Amino acid sequence: MTAEPTPSERGLELFATVLLTLATVATAWAAYQAREWTGEQSQGYSSANATRADVNRTSALANRQIQIDVATFIQWIDAHAQHRAPLEAFYAARFRDEFEPAFGAWLATKPFTSRGAPKTPFVMQQYRLQAAVRADRLESVATAASQRAKDANRHADNYMLALVLFASSLFFAGLGTKLGTRNARITLLSLGWVVFLGTVIWIATFPTQVTT
Repeated sequence: MTAEPTPSERGLELFATVLLTLATVATAWAAYQAREWTGEQSQGYSSANATRADVNRTSALANRQIQIDVATFIQWIDAHAQHRAPLEAFYAARFRDEFEPAFGAWLATKPFTSRGAPKTPFVMQQYRLQAAVRADRLESVATAASQRAKDANRHADNYMLALVLFASSLFFAGLGTKLGTRNARITLLSLGWVVFLGTVIWIATFPTQVTT
């Protein structure tokens, strides 16, 4: 005839059952969060890479535009030095729209007679390429996406560590129910609860990611 469990034994079994239940749920939650943050990491890096491809294309466009502006300006300077007014007008008419404000502002400084005038129109604040501005903006977007991906990777790693800790508390709870001596059961169950509660407090500081 099997002896009835004592109240203290029933209490230990209850504590073990509660720990097993809570740790199982917590383990599943940590695994879910780790998977969600890993997905967020992948999306972040994909977005950063795609945006940086746009940065490269836009920067290449800005470089080509600068080359055109420099080439036509050099030709205009050459025509001006030769006092060939029709050729000057020819090249001036072919300045790009973004270059004209800087060129006009540069001429207003009397560069051919004033020693303090800027050397070229390209140092004037009016010389702004929309392609270059867009490239800088896209680079900021790419940097932000890359940082989000790094943050997501850190969160995923933290949740994976929490997963291991919750699994450890499950192990202690399960093993604690198998031991024969009361003191050994109390020790393992206590250790399991300490690991579980400590991990819960730690994981409460983590951001969460939920698929909608």
